Amino acid sequence: MMTEPLGTRKPRQGETTHCGPSSLEDMPRNVPVLDSLAMSQLRDDLAAAEYRVDVLAGLWGPVAADALRRENPVPARRAIAALPAPTPAGTLARLFLLAEVVPASEVQQAVPNVGLDGLMTLGLVEVSAEAAQDDPEAELVRAIADLRPYAFEDERGGGHWWIASDLGERAVGGALPEDHVLGVGGASATLASITLQLPAERILDLGTGCGIQALHASRWAREVVATDISERALAYARFNAALNGISNIDFRLGSLFEPVAGERFDRIVTNPPFVITPRGEVVPEYEYRDGGMEGDALTAAVVAGAAEHLTVGGIAQLLGNWEYRVGDEDPLKADGLLRAANWATGARLEYWIVERERLDPAEYAETWIRDGGSRPGDPDYDRLLAAWLADFEHRGVTDVGFGMLLLRRPEAGIGTLARSERIAHATPGGGLAATFLEGLRGHDALSAHTDAELNALRLRVAPDVTEERHHMPGEEHPSALLLRQGGGFGRTRLTGTAEAALVGACDGDLTLGVILDALAELLEESPKAMRKRLLPAVRDLVVEGFLQVVSTAEAQE
Repeated sequence: MMTEPLGTRKPRQGETTHCGPSSLEDMPRNVPVLDSLAMSQLRDDLAAAEYRVDVLAGLWGPVAADALRRENPVPARRAIAALPAPTPAGTLARLFLLAEVVPASEVQQAVPNVGLDGLMTLGLVEVSAEAAQDDPEAELVRAIADLRPYAFEDERGGGHWWIASDLGERAVGGALPEDHVLGVGGASATLASITLQLPAERILDLGTGCGIQALHASRWAREVVATDISERALAYARFNAALNGISNIDFRLGSLFEPVAGERFDRIVTNPPFVITPRGEVVPEYEYRDGGMEGDALTAAVVAGAAEHLTVGGIAQLLGNWEYRVGDEDPLKADGLLRAANWATGARLEYWIVERERLDPAEYAETWIRDGGSRPGDPDYDRLLAAWLADFEHRGVTDVGFGMLLLRRPEAGIGTLARSERIAHATPGGGLAATFLEGLRGHDALSAHTDAELNALRLRVAPDVTEERHHMPGEEHPSALLLRQGGGFGRTRLTGTAEAALVGACDGDLTLGVILDALAELLEESPKAMRKRLLPAVRDLVVEGFLQVVSTAEAQE
């Protein structure tokens, strides 16, 4: 799936503020209002304005688009200012994406159906106290919520939505409030890009936030249940579902699995608040990222809860953090990736866990302090960093791993899928959902066969696989053989002569047994020894996507 985002108190419903905030404490903490008529009018206006990712990219170009992804709006502002006349999409981008105050007359022209009054009714804008430089009498408007286009493409085709959330740090001008509702961030886009695209009866989106995972799930499930501990988040999620005309989502308030006690789901998807944050009053606890538990206990709790809420064969996918610790002789507690695998094993779940990044305590703390809006030189930055480092030191944490977990509930609690691997900086693209799915199917197909039965299968090399040979100067035989993937995780596999020859011979016509016998004769090795050496590798090569199983129907053609 390709996804592309463009970059505590509850007020009375419909409440609007008509003066600009003078400080973060004065920033309106409104939530969007569900007004069906105004939302229908806004939907029509956004479509007519072509307020879409591709249109905005065309307005300001690739350089400005890249700068926006780095939270730098200046090139985009300059590009829109250089337009010969305002466009509806440009006006909406200035208002909602670039945090500018915009003349009310331009806003009215951009959304003629819902109008300025309708935007205020929905809780998206307010009239600013600022005066226009060229016309002091002109009324100016500012956004009090973020509303941006979002593009997606999946197995059922492509499309676009509009996603509302709280204003980001650039708009509020400082650290974010603890009840901040995040839009489509990097973690959300990662999870959306790896989620299996398969029909399901019921899907659970645990910790829905602004609702983006629930929206994706709605395309595949008869019913989606979306939960969150934050009332503000649920308000935004309901708004986004309604704005985009999606009606098969049941939103529920509560912590973790409490709102779905006793229920089971075919799939669970969650971007939980997995960030490891020191407990206490020193460090802010953001609802969208901090789970309120010590260390990596939140991710462990989600894994355990998933086991109780999956149907047989059901699959949960989530992102998580795990700690590497010193001073513990048990490797299952000391090694972060083994810790994560042990959570799944303890819950009697099959697992496929990919660690894509590993940070030392200082790097980790700096990442999330910046995420909250504080920068080096800010008054609180050093204090927050010291609190984080003291917390890690208390538990003997040397590193923190970040990655993806795919969990499956096997029949009768017995399964054979148990993979944990490190793929440094694995970057999700358009193929990781398909990569996981094909890996699962390959694993299941081969796990149903004994080693002896594998000999009858026909395999073929995946179309994105290439072979790379390295020779020492003057040497006839290669010193290293590498298999490389052009898609999926982009794995590189160091292999030997026999394994490389096996892969090269898999053309879909010859059975695996015939290939192994030929290799045994060529390399002067017994067929039994060749099978013992290469059959385990065959299973890995299929799961990892280097080889594909030719179906019976294909083999008969």
